[in-house]
Amino acid sequence: MACPNILMANLDTDRAETKPRSLSPNQETPSSSSRSVNETVNGSHEYTIKGYSLAKGMGTGKYIQSDTFTVGGYDWAIYFYPDGKNPEDSSVYVSVFIALASEGTDVRALFELTLLDQSGKGKHKVHSHFDRALESGPYTLKYRGSMWGYKRFFKRSTLECSDFLKDDCLAMHCTVGVVGSRTEGPKRCSVTVPPSDMGQSLKTLLRSGTATDVTFEVGDETFKAHKLVLAARSPVFRAQFFGLVGDPNMDKVVTEDVEPSVFKAMLLFMYSDELPDANEVSGFDSSCSSTVMVQHLLAASDRFGLDRLKFLCEAKLCEAVTTDTVATTLALAEQHSCSQLKTVCLKYAAKPGNLGAVMQTEGFAYLEESCPSLLSELLETIAVVDDESRQPSKKRHPNSSNISPNIVPDEVPVDAIARRTRRRLQ
Repeated sequence: MACPNILMANLDTDRAETKPRSLSPNQETPSSSSRSVNETVNGSHEYTIKGYSLAKGMGTGKYIQSDTFTVGGYDWAIYFYPDGKNPEDSSVYVSVFIALASEGTDVRALFELTLLDQSGKGKHKVHSHFDRALESGPYTLKYRGSMWGYKRFFKRSTLECSDFLKDDCLAMHCTVGVVGSRTEGPKRCSVTVPPSDMGQSLKTLLRSGTATDVTFEVGDETFKAHKLVLAARSPVFRAQFFGLVGDPNMDKVVTEDVEPSVFKAMLLFMYSDELPDANEVSGFDSSCSSTVMVQHLLAASDRFGLDRLKFLCEAKLCEAVTTDTVATTLALAEQHSCSQLKTVCLKYAAKPGNLGAVMQTEGFAYLEESCPSLLSELLETIAVVDDESRQPSKKRHPNSSNISPNIVPDEVPVDAIARRTRRRLQ
């Protein structure tokens, strides 16, 4: 009979253990936090109105506008009403507005509109949201075409007698601050992702010679490579190996008119997508400058259709223009259609302080022989540069004491170039 009592006691014990336990005073639940951040994405635009007097009379409510500019993911434009926006004002005031020029709904923004004092005194006319407390918050633009600004921005008669108008020109500065919100919480991931090492891995593959399937004979040197890599990088090699008339079984290619070191540099770029360091390329005549090396590499990149390498070389040569290299670089730019490099070289060579020295170089003689048409373009650039250099001097008095009697201005040998040009074009 004692057994049932023992069983009941055990059941009572089990029930007691299943009851929830209360937290002790020292135990705490984990805490968390977050915050909402409201901030502006700011951007500015300079707007100049030339020929202000010609804009007058176009009619009330009609405007001229700036080019659109982007701030905070939205397009904006400045509208200027020379005869005012409000018909009741009878063209007494000019009106200025900033308009939402792209699609958007309830875009909240701050604005600053400044009419610039062109006298140099710094007494600009400024209307700004940024430097004062806003009673009702940022301005809300409901839809595309919504505007913020002033119907009576400036009395026209006062404006036309002020320092804001100079040489029939007005200048304005506009700043837009688009309001955005974001919520920040604790970072759940702090894994540092290393940068890509694909280029380094492919260079290692090239240097190791593993699984190469084509050999290039360049001068007295040979280079092993991978057809698939070359075909992926160059349309010329893709056609040569896998095109309609290509030979996928080709295992040896003789490459002429390229220095071995230049071909090596080109291969390194094709595997790494980076302009190789000078230390990685050996065999080039050490007496030659790195500029000459880059000139050769530009020509090779154009030959094999490596557009990115061509632009990298063009950028390098733009930074390295000197009186000794400008003529050969100019000829190179013309031959390989490098328009930006060509412009830089023409402007450099046309400067009065450079022109005489450039004409004495061997490169200039080569330029005359290989690209005589460039001499005409050089003459045109000289005329522009010369005109720009003379502009400030018109404002000086002929007897200005700022001109030292011991300084003799450089003479530009324009006539010499003109004579050479005429001989080439006859």
